[in-house]
Amino acid sequence: MSGSGDGPHAVRRLDLGWFVRPGSETADGRHRVEPALAYLVAHQGELLLFDTGIGTADPETDAHYRPHRRPLRAALAAAGVAPADISLVVNCHLHFDHIGGNPLFPGTPILAQAAEMALVRGGEHTPDELVGFPGARYEELSGESEIRPGVWIVPTPGHTAGHQSLVIEEPDGTVILAGQTHASASDFAASRLAATAVAEGAAAPLPAPDSWPERLLAFDPRRVLFAHDASVWEPPSG
Repeated sequence: MSGSGDGPHAVRRLDLGWFVRPGSETADGRHRVEPALAYLVAHQGELLLFDTGIGTADPETDAHYRPHRRPLRAALAAAGVAPADISLVVNCHLHFDHIGGNPLFPGTPILAQAAEMALVRGGEHTPDELVGFPGARYEELSGESEIRPGVWIVPTPGHTAGHQSLVIEEPDGTVILAGQTHASASDFAASRLAATAVAEGAAAPLPAPDSWPERLLAFDPRRVLFAHDASVWEPPSG
């Protein structure tokens, strides 16, 4: 499987379609077309999947976002993989645009934060059929966890209370799958610079930096990838 490196881990991006985010949800007030991206991770003979694409929502939600779905099964096939080859699924969070392919994995462990599952149980968080499908096997995590040697799940709350990211330590540098921590790689970079400005004593006023990117950056990532942006954050050289 081609990916981000030639070591024991490899990460492959999967294009699972796009949707139109209305201007009421964007910083500049303009409509924006965003990709729906998932990631296939090869690790020590296993295949892990981070997110599963856009699910079928209610008519009102579809009319709001106007999604164009690419079936996960087709995207996996293009990578030479079938759903049965996936050992573990990780969802960054459980909104419909990240869990559409979950029903392809009855009996396969799907990892989510307990805080995210609590939102689901509270109702109105996501379509029931995308979570409670026959054979669904959700495993709840409470905080950070090394799920495989060199593969970590790190809570990154913000977009939802139970949002989580996947950290993959590779011999040539760490890759972070940050999901929807930020709308874009540039937004992540801006948050990182806000923290730098605060640390270096820049005068106020300054934007308030998010607290949890410090934990992600402690892994010294060489690349950070996102769910709705094909751009990649890389640390500045020097």
